[in-house]
Amino acid sequence: MLSSQTCISTSAAPTYLPAHNFKNEDSKGNIHEFNLIDGGVYANNPTLVAINEVTKQIIKENPDFFPMKPLESGRFLIISIGTGTAKNEEKFNAEMAAKWGLLDWLTHSGSNPLIDVFTQSSADLVDFHLSTVTQALHSEDNYLRVQDDTLTETDSSVDISTKENLEKLCQIGEKLLKKPVSRVNLEWHV
Repeated sequence: MLSSQTCISTSAAPTYLPAHNFKNEDSKGNIHEFNLIDGGVYANNPTLVAINEVTKQIIKENPDFFPMKPLESGRFLIISIGTGTAKNEEKFNAEMAAKWGLLDWLTHSGSNPLIDVFTQSSADLVDFHLSTVTQALHSEDNYLRVQDDTLTETDSSVDISTKENLEKLCQIGEKLLKKPVSRVNLEWHV
């Protein structure tokens, strides 16, 4: 039951699906109430959150984990699978944005610039951080981010679930599997 509640909660994207509330009883009989929304609001790329959870289990010496020290994260194999993003077309520039008020930041030319900036920058920051850390640990081959950032607005929309769009997303995924691996250019991000 808890896993189904978690799945409902993690897909409760604001404005698309309602927030989700549930209660859970722990092993000591304590009742915990949860009021949750989509995790993308907090971590649009949750890879760093997952690594943090694994590291905590290693620190606690959880017997389910192979014995290792917390700083031996170079032994991790990290595969981060994104959900794709719309092609970053130049829809606005600094001169335009400097004149915007709240309404323009929320709904400029049919897009949501403020929301796009928050979600994309948090996901990119995680990718940049993990690229830097794995390179520093000489384990950059142990980290792979799979993300297509060339989608159209329709392809990247979270609320178009037609059969045709789902088939197109499968085709996009198949093409993505054939693309060569590329990595974050750490020099370019300086």
